[in-house]
Amino acid sequence: MIKLYGTSMSRAARCLWALEELNLKYEHIPVSFPGYPVTPASPTRQPDFLKINPNGHIPALDDDGQIFSESMAINLYLAEKYGQGSRWPKSIEDRAATYQWSFWGMCEVEPHLGTLLMHRIFFAPELRDENAAIAAAEALKAPFKVLDDHLQGREYILGNDFTIADLNVASILNLAMLMSVGLASTPALRRWLEKCLARDANQKTRNMR
Repeated sequence: MIKLYGTSMSRAARCLWALEELNLKYEHIPVSFPGYPVTPASPTRQPDFLKINPNGHIPALDDDGQIFSESMAINLYLAEKYGQGSRWPKSIEDRAATYQWSFWGMCEVEPHLGTLLMHRIFFAPELRDENAAIAAAEALKAPFKVLDDHLQGREYILGNDFTIADLNVASILNLAMLMSVGLASTPALRRWLEKCLARDANQKTRNMR
């Protein structure tokens, strides 16, 4: 039995989406987000959880005793093992593009969205820096245009079919919707993102803990 540790209010949400998209049977163990600041009393710093992920982070996946951490690695593993012929691309070129766009999302987009999240929601008011938030929103314009340009004439990132590449990138860009980051100047990106987020598998995760 597959077990996924983590709350849907964290990066574990993208793994829950992948599990649902792949129609896999699994147990969801909703380990809470540690909060800020992280302390020894945080749920992810408890001895039982540290046996699962010594880094003390969520999500973590246990697939019949094989344990993995890092949400993108988990999703790529799930898609390659269980999504052959559906969510995992067939050609080596498309698989390379899947890695490229997944890592692109993590490196080019997620840090800026994280800055926005911290300085507008998570940090205590006295720790927030609106100038940092504004700079992060500005920094997102360039990568958003890159993806918007790529999606011109395409239904999805790799072509006509929804794959784990779309899921991984959309799970990151979902924060842009939550943070009300303007997407008017990137209409292809916006249409693609709305289509991805509307999928039944993703909507199901919204009701999870």
